[in-house]
Amino acid sequence: MTDHRVPRPRSDHHSRDVATVLNHAAHDLAQRFGACFSTETIREVLHESYDMLAITARVHTFLPLLATRFAGERLASIAKNRGAIVTTTPEVLFVCVHNAGRSQMAAALLHHHAAGRVTVRSAGSAPAETINPAVHATMAEVGIDLSQEFPKPLTDEAVQAADVVITVGCGDACPVYPGKRYLNWELADPAGRNVDEVRPIRDDIDRRVRALLDELAPVP
Repeated sequence: MTDHRVPRPRSDHHSRDVATVLNHAAHDLAQRFGACFSTETIREVLHESYDMLAITARVHTFLPLLATRFAGERLASIAKNRGAIVTTTPEVLFVCVHNAGRSQMAAALLHHHAAGRVTVRSAGSAPAETINPAVHATMAEVGIDLSQEFPKPLTDEAVQAADVVITVGCGDACPVYPGKRYLNWELADPAGRNVDEVRPIRDDIDRRVRALLDELAPVP
């Protein structure tokens, strides 16, 4: 199989400590994806993922860890798009502008209710630095912890890998591919709202997510 190639990232600004951590991360990713990609390609995707997240990151302490998770998602999508990974599990991608509110809630709720029956991703056309604190608090009320989640940039491979792409306020930023199912959910924006105001948005998303799950992966 021919490797997916990406432009070599401008990683000359990485500190020695960051480079060391990323080297270890590349080794770990190679254990998962070595049958699909060369070590060089895995390293390039990882470093590019780091650079993409660094654009909006305020604190870089955990950035190598987040970049490793992001790179893992990207490599899985690329492998699926090339046919190296075959799965019958439907994949849903939620997209909004900042990936800090609506798309995060939708992805978390679908992941929670699906319990493995659906693969779920989320992304933003212009990702924010952090997830909306009111969204964190509102989701915690229903037992869903978003503390390990983070805004991620929208990538072409994520759209290609998805079976259903659901936009929740990103306009025309999402690329369109033949054969994909596209939905647009008109949802109020939680930005600038308090917990009491975000709660109805969460509940609206929850109803939509449950209906989607019943359609994509009904319980036998």
